[in-house]
Amino acid sequence: MKISTKGRYALRLMLDLAIHGNGEHIPIKTIAERQGISGKYLEQIITILSRAGYVRSIRGAAGGYKLAYEPSHYTVGMILRLTEGNLAPVACLETDENFCDRKDYCPTLMVWDRLAEAIDGVVDSITLEDLLDNYNNISKEDK
Repeated sequence: MKISTKGRYALRLMLDLAIHGNGEHIPIKTIAERQGISGKYLEQIITILSRAGYVRSIRGAAGGYKLAYEPSHYTVGMILRLTEGNLAPVACLETDENFCDRKDYCPTLMVWDRLAEAIDGVVDSITLEDLLDNYNNISKEDK
């Protein structure tokens, strides 16, 4: 499984809003400049996040975006699943029920099940607040 730029940039965008969120809306251009990411690409990603209710927006001169909830509300898994879709390592595990014809006698299914559990365990246990804390710890070490 490979996380695309859409997923990685969505996570960076959300973290940027958490880091710089002081109650004010942040223009997408400002985030794009800070993150070194195309503003047009971030506009596509922010639309996905906004439609899902992850961010709130205001239009106009003082417009921009901010998190809809506290950073502790969001897990990395929520953000990645929204932008990437299912994080299953193989197609037969993409739905709740495995419809594969080989599921009853597939000797490798155990590997894919464990890998899916490990991926979900990691991304669902790390919140945006955890990443914010990590950012703050790294920033303190640089000073």
